[in-house]
Amino acid sequence: MTKFPRRAVLALAALCVAGSALAQDRGTKDEAAAMTNAAFEHIKKVGAEKAYDDFTNDKANWVKKDLYVMAYNGKAVALAHGANAKLVGKDLSAVKDANGVPIVSGLIAVAAKGGGWFDYDWADPVTKKVAPKTTFARTLPSGEGFVGVGVYR
Repeated sequence: MTKFPRRAVLALAALCVAGSALAQDRGTKDEAAAMTNAAFEHIKKVGAEKAYDDFTNDKANWVKKDLYVMAYNGKAVALAHGANAKLVGKDLSAVKDANGVPIVSGLIAVAAKGGGWFDYDWADPVTKKVAPKTTFARTLPSGEGFVGVGVYR
C-alpha cells in the first residue's frame, strides 16, 4: 500500500472541497429555464422598463449562482444584462463566439421559433477559459427579441 505525505492528502482534500463548492455555485439547465420563465413573467407583471432595470441592477433577486438574466430587442440591442450593466443600450449583433457563431442573432432566431436552447462557446468567468455554454431564450412579451439565461455545460 502506498503512503502519501500528509500534506499531499490535505491538498487533495482541499481540491475536492473546492471542486464541490464550484459545482454548487454552477447553475443547471433546469434553473436557467426556470429563471428565464420567471423573468418573462416579471416583465408582464411590472412592465418592460422596470423589469429590465431589475434584471440589470437587482442582483439579490436576479442573479443566482452563475446565472443571470439578459434581454435583447429584435435588433440585438441589450435591454438588460445581469452580468454587465455597461452592455445595456449597445448593439451586439456583431458578437460571435470563438468559432464565429453569431450569438445574439442566434438567440433571437431561437426565441422567434418558439423558444429553446442555443449552444455556443464563451469565456467562463470562473475558469477564464472558453467553454461550451447554452442559453434558454424565449421571445419577449412584446413579440420581438428575447429574454434568456445561460449555463455552462
